[in-house]
Amino acid sequence: MENTKISTVKGNNVGISTKQSVEICRFLKNKKIEQAINELEEVVKMKRAVPMRGEFPHRKGISGGGRYPVKAAAIFIKLLRSLEANANAKNLDTANLIIMAKADKASRPQKSGKFSGRRFKRTHITIIAK
Repeated sequence: MENTKISTVKGNNVGISTKQSVEICRFLKNKKIEQAINELEEVVKMKRAVPMRGEFPHRKGISGGGRYPVKAAAIFIKLLRSLEANANAKNLDTANLIIMAKADKASRPQKSGKFSGRRFKRTHITIIAK
């Protein structure tokens, strides 16, 4: 596979929920970078909900069921801007780039002190543009 036509960005041990990250990755799949950034900025402003499947409860007033993962969306915006900069550095056409996104569980370190039985949320995020 030729690496000159691919731009990649990785976020390791990011402190956001893996469940929300998987749903945001599904939300971003097969979109252009600029469109994805604009839609996630609407999520941060709570104008657009990210459709969520699985163990998320239905919310009244949100069509199709969904949530507003503001913190996770802000981190994804930062990663997408970095992806766009990587594509520009490789002289790729950023207007026609398609996004493939993936989120995986990371190691979960334990908290110390009073809440010592709890663990931090950690996620590895990989975003690829072709």
